[in-house]
Amino acid sequence: MAKIHPFRAVRPTRDKVSLVASRSYQSYTDNERDSRMDYNPYSFLHIVNPGYKYHKEISGEERYKLVRNRYLEFKEDEIFIQDNDPCYYVYKIVNREHESFSGIVAAASAEDYENNIIKIHEDTIKHRENTFKEYLKTVGFNAEPVLLTYPDNDAISEIVSKMTENRAEYEFTSTYRDTHYLWKVDDPKLITELKEAFSSIETIYIADGHHRSASSCLLAKDLKENDSNHKGDESYNFFMSYLIPESDLRIYEFNRLIKDLNGLTKEEFLIRLDEWFRIENRGIEAYKPSKPHHFSMYLDGEFYSLYLRKTSYQFSDALDELDAQILYKTVLKPILGIHDLRTDTRIEYSHGKNDIISVKSRVDNKEYDVGFGLFPASVEQMKKIADEGLKMPPKSTYIEPKLRSGITIYEF
Repeated sequence: MAKIHPFRAVRPTRDKVSLVASRSYQSYTDNERDSRMDYNPYSFLHIVNPGYKYHKEISGEERYKLVRNRYLEFKEDEIFIQDNDPCYYVYKIVNREHESFSGIVAAASAEDYENNIIKIHEDTIKHRENTFKEYLKTVGFNAEPVLLTYPDNDAISEIVSKMTENRAEYEFTSTYRDTHYLWKVDDPKLITELKEAFSSIETIYIADGHHRSASSCLLAKDLKENDSNHKGDESYNFFMSYLIPESDLRIYEFNRLIKDLNGLTKEEFLIRLDEWFRIENRGIEAYKPSKPHHFSMYLDGEFYSLYLRKTSYQFSDALDELDAQILYKTVLKPILGIHDLRTDTRIEYSHGKNDIISVKSRVDNKEYDVGFGLFPASVEQMKKIADEGLKMPPKSTYIEPKLRSGITIYEF
């Protein structure tokens, strides 16, 4: 059964949390990042981008050590505090569309990951796993929770609901107009009830953060081997996670943009597609798929609808039913010659929240020759693929909620 434990979070003081919290480092452009760091000395970006202080790009082990130094400075300056006792943390986000997400920030077990109690649905890249493992080992903390999802549970929901009736420890709104709330669960009775409720759950699924969880588990192995007094309850045996019920998870599609038609003319390309799809030219009318196995395509100033010919395509497992896999097997690989989705520079991705019009715009601007719109995968599809031990292609799902970095920090 799942081992989901409370922990002693390092976190910003109440008056500075809105200044500290940041999006993930990669989500900023260089100009955005520099602007935020120029005018906000409390931003968590100062910790993860320590070279800014010296006006220099720094990488590798040298950067990791400086990250550690910046982090310790934030603690010494009492920008960060640490809770005295292990707690769970109820975290709620209400986004600009007024959608609400509520979950628990806690420590998930690396052993559960190894034993497939925490299941994955995406492949990871080995060198990225090792790079992040070395980063974690040097800096000694993790500030971005792995997003985990579990079947809706009445006992957990009741505790979350009860906590949110009280004044939040944190309440702030980001420049993206998302409002964030955090409550500290430090009541021993509620802590016991939460631990027992999670222990009754047989399977938990990684929704987002496959590399972070894989790296944390590699780190746990390394530190275990070097710890002659290993007992199993050391902090390195766990990784910080944000656990939300399946009903709160939102999955959006990732659309595909391709730079060229692999030497085919427009007419030759359409004829090749006809083997797999019923094709209808929609002209300038924007078309977005409304059901699984339907695709939109934007090519040469026109939208097309593509309906999969089920007599031509065989479903042999859960992965074969995934639209991202269908497009890969019928179009990207055999027709457009894109074999490795992880390394081929001819393909780019645009998540569904950007809308199909962004695909049109980038094709019209001649950045790409053709764009494909997909129908989003479901939570049940994600779970079924994980249960069968299969892996989705990269960029198959864009999942919300997205948490801010630096609000809760887990020390190893």
